[in-house]
Amino acid sequence: MNMGNNQVTVIGKIKSKPVFHHEIYGEKVYEFKVEVKRISGVADEINVRISERLLDKEYDVGDIVKMEGQYRSYNSLSNGKYHLDLHIFADSIFRYDGVEQQDFNSISLTGFICKNPIYRKTPLGREISDLIIAVNREYNKSDYIPIILWGRNALYAQKLNVGDKVKICGRIQSREYQKTTENGEEITKTAYEISGNTIEFLDKNNLDTEE
Repeated sequence: MNMGNNQVTVIGKIKSKPVFHHEIYGEKVYEFKVEVKRISGVADEINVRISERLLDKEYDVGDIVKMEGQYRSYNSLSNGKYHLDLHIFADSIFRYDGVEQQDFNSISLTGFICKNPIYRKTPLGREISDLIIAVNREYNKSDYIPIILWGRNALYAQKLNVGDKVKICGRIQSREYQKTTENGEEITKTAYEISGNTIEFLDKNNLDTEE
């Protein structure tokens, strides 16, 4: 069952067949990708991990599934460098045969700001704020989730500080970007983050009186 501070629901198309990822306490965990289209038609590819106990049916590429779970992070070591590994850890999965909506992408997170928001503008003048929140989960662990906010939400985030408790609702987003390696080679990488639709400051007692 989902923790109330970290809830994800997606409906999308399986893009890769579930493959074994790791084993913990004798329980095998599998990984695959699911594609969820936005209203614009652009598709987000989301990493999913799931216990073998929930894979009681055979799932194939192209199947439409509905999943609920948590969005988790893991500091993964690759080629001598650490990077943030983000994925849905599914609590439930089943084939979705609804006809009204086959692409759904919703996440609700409650956590603490652990890096001061960075405010900027795009070349077209759109306002953006980037921040990272720590979301607590069982066994004294936390997930560190990057957030991107736009417009008025981006301006509002400027007033927040490290340690502030917030609730953010939005969708999981993937985007490709170009990176230059140490050898000068251009490579395409994928960034994962939450595109926030709403942000709420939960600790009302600490609000500035001007707000």
